[in-house]
Amino acid sequence: MAVGGGEAAAAPVSRKLTVEVCNARNLMPKDGQGTASSYAIVDFDGQRRRTKTRPRDLNPQWDERLEFLVLEPGAMASETLEVNVYHDDKNKGGGGGGQRRGTFLGRVRISGSVFPKAGAESLVYYPLEKRSVFSQIKGEIGLKICYEDEPAKAAEPPAAGAAASPADEKSEEEEKKKKPEGNDGKEPEGKQAEVKKQETRSEEEKKKTSSDPEEKKEKAEEADKEKVQSKPQAAAKVEEKVAAAVAAEPSPKEKKQLQLDPTLAVSSPAKFNPSRGGGGGGGGTAAAKGGELGRSVTATSYDLVDRVPYLFVRLLRAKHSAGGDRQLYGKVSIGTHSVRTRPAAEGEWDQVFAFHKGSLNSTALDVSVWADKKKDDAAASETTTACLGVVSFDLHEIPKRAPPDSPLAPQWYSLELGGGHGGAAGNDVMLAAWIGTQADEAFREAWQSDSGGCLAHTRSKAYLSPKLWYLRLTVIQAQDLRDHRKELYVKGQLGTQVFRTAKMLSSSGSSAGPSWHEDLLFVAAEPFEPFLLVAVEEAASGQPVGQAKVHLSGVHRRSDDRSEPPSQWLNLAAGDPSGYAGRIHVKVCLEGGYHVLDEAAHATSDVRATASKQSSRPPLGMLEVGVRGAANLLPIKKPPPPKDAAAGAACGSTDAFVVLKYGQKWVRTRTITDQFNPRWSEQYVWDVFDPCTVLTVAVFDNGNGKDTPIGKVRIRLSTLDANQVYVRTYPLTAVLPGVGAKKMGELELAIRFTCFSWVGLIQAYGTPMLPRMHYVRPLGPAQQDLLRHAAVRAVATRLARSEPPLGAEVVHYMLDDGAQAWSMRRSKANWLRIVACLSWAATAARWLYAVRMWSHPTTTVLVHLLMAAVVLCPGLLLPTALVYLFLYVLWRYRRRPAGPAAGADPRLSCIDAVGADELDEELDGMPTGRPEQQVRARYDRLRTLAGRAQALLGDVAAQGERVEALVGWRDPRATALFAGACLLAAVVFYAVPFRVLVLTGGCYYLRHPRFRDELPSPAITFFRRLPSLSDQIL
Repeated sequence: MAVGGGEAAAAPVSRKLTVEVCNARNLMPKDGQGTASSYAIVDFDGQRRRTKTRPRDLNPQWDERLEFLVLEPGAMASETLEVNVYHDDKNKGGGGGGQRRGTFLGRVRISGSVFPKAGAESLVYYPLEKRSVFSQIKGEIGLKICYEDEPAKAAEPPAAGAAASPADEKSEEEEKKKKPEGNDGKEPEGKQAEVKKQETRSEEEKKKTSSDPEEKKEKAEEADKEKVQSKPQAAAKVEEKVAAAVAAEPSPKEKKQLQLDPTLAVSSPAKFNPSRGGGGGGGGTAAAKGGELGRSVTATSYDLVDRVPYLFVRLLRAKHSAGGDRQLYGKVSIGTHSVRTRPAAEGEWDQVFAFHKGSLNSTALDVSVWADKKKDDAAASETTTACLGVVSFDLHEIPKRAPPDSPLAPQWYSLELGGGHGGAAGNDVMLAAWIGTQADEAFREAWQSDSGGCLAHTRSKAYLSPKLWYLRLTVIQAQDLRDHRKELYVKGQLGTQVFRTAKMLSSSGSSAGPSWHEDLLFVAAEPFEPFLLVAVEEAASGQPVGQAKVHLSGVHRRSDDRSEPPSQWLNLAAGDPSGYAGRIHVKVCLEGGYHVLDEAAHATSDVRATASKQSSRPPLGMLEVGVRGAANLLPIKKPPPPKDAAAGAACGSTDAFVVLKYGQKWVRTRTITDQFNPRWSEQYVWDVFDPCTVLTVAVFDNGNGKDTPIGKVRIRLSTLDANQVYVRTYPLTAVLPGVGAKKMGELELAIRFTCFSWVGLIQAYGTPMLPRMHYVRPLGPAQQDLLRHAAVRAVATRLARSEPPLGAEVVHYMLDDGAQAWSMRRSKANWLRIVACLSWAATAARWLYAVRMWSHPTTTVLVHLLMAAVVLCPGLLLPTALVYLFLYVLWRYRRRPAGPAAGADPRLSCIDAVGADELDEELDGMPTGRPEQQVRARYDRLRTLAGRAQALLGDVAAQGERVEALVGWRDPRATALFAGACLLAAVVFYAVPFRVLVLTGGCYYLRHPRFRDELPSPAITFFRRLPSLSDQIL
């Protein structure tokens, strides 16, 4: 029986996963002769396939296609494909491969959520990973993975009323046993079972005879894994037998997996959370199966936020006895709330209305149906509406429903007219009414009473940043140019990005042209621009000499610096009829080994390379954020002028929504209209690949075209304890012109970071922050700044094309596009941060000065004894210092922060340390729009500040030049004295034991003040008298 109005069941689909094991590179030698005989074992969903053995080859080439049956297509995203590479210890050559498991060479684990469809697959090289901390692994393996959906073959129905006989079932079993298993179809199933028994027997023999502890550990893990996977293989055979009988209807398990599909978290609020059992525990099991724990899902939804009750009314259709083509619409009324459906012929609406239960002021729900009726005695265009009847419900009698309950089936209700009269026969309405929460699957697309109805710009949505690449254009040289004797430069243009090379003058000769050998970098976003424009122009006049176009669809892509892009000659087209203006030699490639920086360095949320964002590395954990609500928001929209002058002025309004950004995923909550204390109660989830990243949360006022920021909060994940829920209120502070820092309200969040693998989490602290290409071929600071602004513009342009669009002002505010602009307040704050970081040095200097001055004689005597002990036993110096540091860290543990920082700190930001004009200068755009006199005053103030910084830099440079003057003979007498002192010191250090010198020097430094002169020491005076280059500066 169909539920909810006869929705047809989806046609069954049979899915097949194809894994092509192409080759491997740079494997670890394991045979003692510098080579390895390698083969691969691929496991997926309880099924196992094996490639042939390639003997004595560290770069084996397999090119074998392995096929797997996806038993539950809806749950494929939660499965993991595992590829293990082994060295065959007993292989003597040939391609047949041994029957015995060998030495572990590495493995790759790939989540099912990244499998492409057939036709979109490509060769991807995955780095081989360790299985334990003792494994010695290197190299990578190349795989092509795709899946293909085919309609399932329905089973033929048996004879009328007759069941399948036992003989038929037996014959089917015999036929299935005769069928080959796998992609080659060469070995029967019984033979494979014998092979598996032999492999297990050889594994046990090898485990007994192995002396290497690492190999023993690896063999034990493999044996356990085979035992665990034997059960899914048996279950797969049983499911294969009954697949034809249940093809027309999905199994309950498949329905559950379809509901719990984790890919829903990309486009909708998080509905399900991973199981807590064992997810955060240390040890081998949790660490080894971290990816699987990350994909395990249970039905506990919205556990970080409050369940908000809503009244749901679903109107499907209506029928009336009058007949004819009449426009019908439904009307739902409860208290002061009233809403109507769209007019539709024959009353086909299928609309859901959600009323916030806390705002209802009545317990009577009325659903009425109305029909448009033309007047007979009036113009044809004039119509009236007539009520066909009403259905009334008591709010206390409406049933409650909560997922994972099935949707409530709608029913037909007879319409009744008012005044106690029954309705006309045949006037009915099909509807369903229930009490639910925001976790209801109908809530997202329903009309919502607290979000302005069905407006698109008030709905909650998830967005994905475009995939960004660095496009490198290497300009080598040009030839056959007409104006080769002039200064020329090459201009590259991609969309709105324009970069130029240096000016070059061609060498002498008829066809010789200028040579640049210069790189130009652009930011390219998928889908790419059609082409890259390369033009040669004159430096003096800017007139183009010729230009060429490079289509980005065929540009070479690389993920590291090991492969060089191919060079090519481009013909330059001129504007004249001849058409040929020369040719230019270039290299063009898309750099996938960089992480395209679109966020500020201190607030980055993703540091993975472009080419590795779909790699096999499983996430280290999961971040769950519950946006609970806000409080005490200030009015943003100005109130309309009052119609009556005697009436008081309104206080304005705020239509608030929240934007969260982590990694490539952006989330926008629904807009709560006209409330200063909105409650969203929405929950979202992200995969975490690096713990030292930052979550950015901001609150905006919905302006339906231009959104106004209210405040922003940043939370660093490394400050969160694993598997602990933090429910906190963060202040929303904004810097306003003429006002300074102003508290705009408070935001309540619930955050939980779940760790899947403690070993991977600890290893992440030892890996570089950025991908390898940032260190092999680094980008300059100025170039990074230009490219970051280009990346921000690309992200803002793409997200503005979504529906509903995410405004450019929202993207720029979230990504801190103006963080590099000059600000007097930020300059003071950074200076005070430096002073605070060096405060320990100042404290140590004051303490040492007090010891020298014998302010506390007991302390000075103890310092003398400690110095003597260190000099006499120097081996205790470093251990003592480390033990002291360890105890100091433990002592600071009792004063540790209780959680993440509570938002922005106005004192640390120096809000009160600057004036109103300095704040106005910070908020001024570029170019400035302030009056000339104000700009001149700011310029003079900046010159004064820059003069102080200039003097400080001059003093630092002078000290370095005096050190150089010690050996530079600028002052011959000073250099001669320094050389004589060095010779004398060498003799003294040679003749006197070093411990005696150190002890004597320390006692002399700590001598009593009565034996010390107040004037500077001769050594300091001598250094200050050395010459510097300050007298040579104009």
